Amino acid sequence: MWIYGLNPVLEAIKSGRDIKELYLSSGRHEKLFLIEKEAGKRKIPVKLVDIGFFNEKFPKGHQGIAASVSQKKYTDFNELLNIPAGKNELPFFLVLDCIEDPRNVGAILRSADAAGVHGVVIQEHRSAGLGPDVSKASAGAVEYVPVSQVNNVKHAISEMKEMNITIIGAEANSEIMPWDTDLSIPVALVIGSEGKGLRKTVAERCDFIVSLPMRGMVNSLNASVAGAVLMFEVLRQRASKS
Repeated sequence: MWIYGLNPVLEAIKSGRDIKELYLSSGRHEKLFLIEKEAGKRKIPVKLVDIGFFNEKFPKGHQGIAASVSQKKYTDFNELLNIPAGKNELPFFLVLDCIEDPRNVGAILRSADAAGVHGVVIQEHRSAGLGPDVSKASAGAVEYVPVSQVNNVKHAISEMKEMNITIIGAEANSEIMPWDTDLSIPVALVIGSEGKGLRKTVAERCDFIVSLPMRGMVNSLNASVAGAVLMFEVLRQRASKS
């Protein structure tokens, strides 16, 4: 598969991902020396090609750089659940309920990396996988945030609850605000799909449903924005109790 854009490619190289070939525009980019330096360290083959190659093959935002890479590997779900114990930290997970827009998934992964989330769970069907658009939108965070792909997120939620992880769903019209809920405990945040929110059967498995207050004329937030607010509320509460 391909990934494209300066940050996604640079982070893929730095993280040690298997890169078959690196393609650079013959027009110089101010940060290409970073790419060439990292590629040289790892003996990655580099090809200089015309900018037309990128314009024809990739969407806008390619920045004249792309890489042919191995498919990003998912983390086994049981291994994902063991990550917090290995770090001697309280569990902090995300569950994405059928989010199909790769830009949203990528943006969520970027925030998850910044907020110290231990791992993200996505569903195999009706969800965006770890493709090039997710990589681009994550600005390379996809290389560092463990993602587990499961057959059914409802079963994953049930297993988390058996480990005493509190499941917090995000949905409109709840009377519970996230800052009125204790998020300093082992927690998994569940973010619903674009437009539809959480499926009823998923919401029923949540211990709590929280909402963000809306004061403007538009009564909802993008899934990635809402997810970021909730992730950093977890971080804020934990920092205040540390």
